[in-house]
Amino acid sequence: MTRMVLSGACGKMGRVIAELTVAERPGLQNCSVCAGVDVSGVKYADFPVYAKMSDLREDADVVVDFSHPSALPDLLSYCENKNIPAVIATTGYERDEVRRIESAAEKIPVFFTFNMSLGINLLTDLAKRAARVLGAQFDVEIIERHHNLKKDAPSGTALMLAEAVNGEFGGQKRYVYDRHAVRGAREKDEIGIHALRGGTIVGEHEIVFAGHDEVVALSHSALSKEVFAVGAINAALFLKNQKKGLYGMCDLLADA
Repeated sequence: MTRMVLSGACGKMGRVIAELTVAERPGLQNCSVCAGVDVSGVKYADFPVYAKMSDLREDADVVVDFSHPSALPDLLSYCENKNIPAVIATTGYERDEVRRIESAAEKIPVFFTFNMSLGINLLTDLAKRAARVLGAQFDVEIIERHHNLKKDAPSGTALMLAEAVNGEFGGQKRYVYDRHAVRGAREKDEIGIHALRGGTIVGEHEIVFAGHDEVVALSHSALSKEVFAVGAINAALFLKNQKKGLYGMCDLLADA
């Protein structure tokens, strides 16, 4: 049995993960939540919830994080000191915070991705293939849509998709986020990234390749948060037996 600590336990994703671990879903029975960490400290299930990582008393096999970028320093320090693997599923990190995650992976196993969905990671591979085939003759625009409570924009997944596409162009493309301030024709070295916020949209991402007289569009829609929760639990099960290093969805899929 894999014992998980949930960082961000009282948030929406934390609650979904907690529910799945007791729902007897196929493939997810071999894990349990032994404790949670959340600034609210609210207890809502059959495990204790602490206000900070240093308060934890339970022994755990892995920490799963769906909290906030501000929680990263304490979380990684705790995992490094206890030699516990960490699944980092929070989004909105700055470049220096990503470097901190990469540094931690030199000491402990760390699973880090901007999106826990299997479908999104397939979309990433398809986008890279489209960029290779269509090349510079097609303009690339990325559109992401999320609920009205999401705080970061653009989404980490949109940036992940942009990086994947840009990698096929040798990293030569630049990102344009706000066209209303640009007075002029679209430049060929651009990747446009657009964020929409409204209602209860769980998550939608679309990559548009617009060429001369034809358009190719690739898209993914998440219909519930369960797709991300299932991915996080599978990442925790995978990471438990890994050596120190930085892992992502491609490693999980290869192992499966």
